[in-house]
Amino acid sequence: MEDATDMEVAEQHPRTNPKPNSPKRFGLKNSIQTNFGDDYVFQIVPKDDWSSMAVSLSTNAVKLYSPTTGQYQGECKGHTDTINQISFSVASCPHVLHSCSSDGTIRAWDTRNFQQVSSFSVGSSQEIFSFSFGGSADNLLAAGSNAQIFLWDWRNQRLVSCLEESHMEDVTQVHFVPEHRNKLLSASVDGLMCIFNTEGDINDDDHLESVINVGTSIGRVGFFGEHYRKLWCLTHIESLSIWDWMDGRSEANLQEARSLASDSWTLDQVDYFVDCHTSKESESLWVIGGTGAGALGYFPVNYKGTGAIGNPEAILGGGHTGVVRTVLPMSSMEGAPSQSGGIFGWTGGEDGRLCCWLSDNISDKSKSWISSSLVLKSPRNHKKARSHPY
Repeated sequence: MEDATDMEVAEQHPRTNPKPNSPKRFGLKNSIQTNFGDDYVFQIVPKDDWSSMAVSLSTNAVKLYSPTTGQYQGECKGHTDTINQISFSVASCPHVLHSCSSDGTIRAWDTRNFQQVSSFSVGSSQEIFSFSFGGSADNLLAAGSNAQIFLWDWRNQRLVSCLEESHMEDVTQVHFVPEHRNKLLSASVDGLMCIFNTEGDINDDDHLESVINVGTSIGRVGFFGEHYRKLWCLTHIESLSIWDWMDGRSEANLQEARSLASDSWTLDQVDYFVDCHTSKESESLWVIGGTGAGALGYFPVNYKGTGAIGNPEAILGGGHTGVVRTVLPMSSMEGAPSQSGGIFGWTGGEDGRLCCWLSDNISDKSKSWISSSLVLKSPRNHKKARSHPY
């Protein structure tokens, strides 16, 4: 392995946009090459105090960096298959990072020494695609697996329940609902989202409260709005829908979301959606769309009435050369460091890069960070299509 001392820097120049309300442009502060051959970045998540950000890679490892300096901090290694989700999940243990994998385990890592401290397993023949901590006593750990939902009491690692009658195919997402910690939402390749009450002895018959039929394989979901009663849903065919999960009502169903986003800017066609971004101060929703060449746009979603996608309010271009897998915004995130140097956020993708972005009005955006402790091999040119687990 070699140490990296060269950072790529690209200063952005806004294109002429004939549409009103020109979007904010963001300059690339630096790009950290993390790829080992054809390996790439899956997800970036922050520690609660923003002293670290964890980055999952297709090497089945997680690396940690400083989000404000880019300094490499260490690595957590142990998974033997694809890492599907990472999160700093438990407020009482802020230094513990959790990760789930297709090797059938959820592992806990102490990020002070990068050692594994515990593990939950569903067996090597099962994959774990998602996990969430919650419950009325904050004692439950839920995991989405092969058409099953597992629940443990994470304090003693006792398996509390296995729900296996509500979904027919792989469970891609599980989320305890913010402000409703006893409610668990699951989403699946079978196109269904289920709401469970996790009080008492949990089972499919008595604790399944409602079912929402999206109609196609579900990739990502999230909560937003007053009391978090609204739910956004991105599918594996890149459609977007918004729901009121409390009454199961559809608020918008944007089957042609990619076309709507593509028509809202002057760059290349939007090929995929990375994620959605929400505002805690309002019920605003943005969908983050990307091109195969690596440009990103933050598109506002009007989900009232027939539903529409507006002109992008932010564009990130010139940093990535391939599909972007993850976006970590910093400037508008609660708890983000006040002395962040005007950093808008970080992105990672299939080109193996971690990119840091600054807004146009930051005078030092052309200065790169230099770190001699970033561990990598020399990059190789490669092309790889964006892949889904389904």
